[in-house]
Amino acid sequence: MHSVSEENYIKAIYHLQEDQALVSTNEIAGRMNTKASSVTDMLKKLSDKNLAEYIPYKGARLTENGVRCANQIIRKHRLWEVFLVEKLDFSWDEVHEVAEQLEHIQSQKLIDQLDKHLDYPKKDPHGDPIPDSNGNYEVINKTLLSQLTAGDIGTLVGVIDTSSNFLNYLDKHNIQLGTQITVMEREDFDNSFTLQVNSELLQVSQQIADNLYLKITS
Repeated sequence: MHSVSEENYIKAIYHLQEDQALVSTNEIAGRMNTKASSVTDMLKKLSDKNLAEYIPYKGARLTENGVRCANQIIRKHRLWEVFLVEKLDFSWDEVHEVAEQLEHIQSQKLIDQLDKHLDYPKKDPHGDPIPDSNGNYEVINKTLLSQLTAGDIGTLVGVIDTSSNFLNYLDKHNIQLGTQITVMEREDFDNSFTLQVNSELLQVSQQIADNLYLKITS
């Protein structure tokens, strides 16, 4: 059993190390909004528990045990998000902070029963894959909107930014998972886009395009 703080660090390192072999102490400190010295202390604890490999002055990465632990934390978080939306009528912009609290529940039976009760969902309300009890998850074929060109058509399958402000913006324009989006024009000057969404034209910035994942259909 791990403390809430340990689990938060494990999850932070997991997300940071996706694109690199080692994660620096400063990167972890930025993610956790804490001091580098506090990160160093925690990395030593995780190393002692064989959850992370810590190399002084270079950085850290999760061990196999750490990756398994991270996957189960993420599994719990995303299952709770599904539960909150499907069973308790939360909107997709309300669930993240509540799931942050619920993800630290330690009962494996509870989580397995929750998974069964929800009929083993593959994705959370934001389109992110949900690992199964063995840490396996469905790989979603997706492309960032910002990488598309005029004429591309796809359906929204995920978002990167799960903040209330961003999700409320999408709600305002009736954009949700499964919405079909057609790229009408890409502006070379600032990489903004003109989209056709729900039979209407919508101008979006590069920042918005960098946070939307589409599955290309044409």
